[in-house]
Amino acid sequence: MTVPADETNSGQPTEGADGDDQDALADEWAAMVAGDEDDGDGDGDGELSADDMAAGGQSTRVLNQDEIDSLLGFDEGHGEEGDRSGIQAILNSALVSYERLPMLEVVFDRLVRMMSTSLRNFTSDNVEVSLDNIASIRFGDYLNSIPLPAMLSVFKAEEWDNYGLITVDSALIYSIVDVLLGGRRGTAAMRIEGRPYTTIERSLVERMVHVALGDLSAAFEPLSPVTFRFDRLETNPRFATISRPSNAAIVAKLRIDMEDRGGRMELLIPYATLEPVRELLLQMFMGEKFGRDSIWETHLAEELWLTDVDLDAVLDEQVMRLREVFHWQVGSRIMLNASPDSTVQLKCGDVCMYHGRMGRKGDHVAVRIDDRVPQKTRENP
Repeated sequence: MTVPADETNSGQPTEGADGDDQDALADEWAAMVAGDEDDGDGDGDGELSADDMAAGGQSTRVLNQDEIDSLLGFDEGHGEEGDRSGIQAILNSALVSYERLPMLEVVFDRLVRMMSTSLRNFTSDNVEVSLDNIASIRFGDYLNSIPLPAMLSVFKAEEWDNYGLITVDSALIYSIVDVLLGGRRGTAAMRIEGRPYTTIERSLVERMVHVALGDLSAAFEPLSPVTFRFDRLETNPRFATISRPSNAAIVAKLRIDMEDRGGRMELLIPYATLEPVRELLLQMFMGEKFGRDSIWETHLAEELWLTDVDLDAVLDEQVMRLREVFHWQVGSRIMLNASPDSTVQLKCGDVCMYHGRMGRKGDHVAVRIDDRVPQKTRENP
């Protein structure tokens, strides 16, 4: 339909139009809106035209993908940080990154070197141990991500009074069994799925876990002495629950290669287990001191021994009324309850340090120290 020339862009008639023309235009616009709704041949973009707004029509606006990403927290203009949504940031806010414990990475590097030597002696084969990655994860998410079948070894840190977990996957289990029982080199281990692990397989894996725990204790030795004791071996993750599902934990994934054979071993330590040595793990290097300077402390201690202090020799103490003190005059005398053999107290301020006896040495009055006042007596006279 052609819009009359005397209409403005907003769909309102000009002031020169009479009342009949306005009523006719309103009827025509209402007919247009009704016809578009019945035919369904609109432009389909979900937007209201000026005629629809003039007729009082209503429509639901559909958000495009950019607007949805903006509401969820995506930001394409900030590189890698823009790939993380606001919801994901909220979900991961309770997790602590392992990078906040720099010394822990040093411990795991020591563990890799020590396990390479220990497993070579254990299997009499060429073993290479490598650290794939270290990550933080919720304990419940880790249990759900374990590929089964697998063996889960629960161990206890005796000095820290908490537990950890070592997971050995199926490939490493069959490889260790094959190596220890004399399998040929250069051939992959035979896997028999769909059956529970035998007693021999569990026993051999347990021996390997004992070797790993010994190396883990040695890796923590320079930082803090700790003994990791093997507790039990489980094949069902539900029976290996050592922490709440929502608690955070550190997972170190190790790759063990024995020529053409090998597999993965994962070491999980909850943050609650590491709490007793958290301050040590926060160090950037071994032996770092937080807020302390040993050189300054030594210098201060040496200077304190050269400090001059005043000692008062107290012959006697009396309690008197203030009225009597005010009546003192030149020539007044105070009778002391002291004799030539009475004990004299040597005080530093209000603290009694020594007991002695009054005497004379040359032209000076002297005190010979007999004994030292115990510290408890000084605090509670």
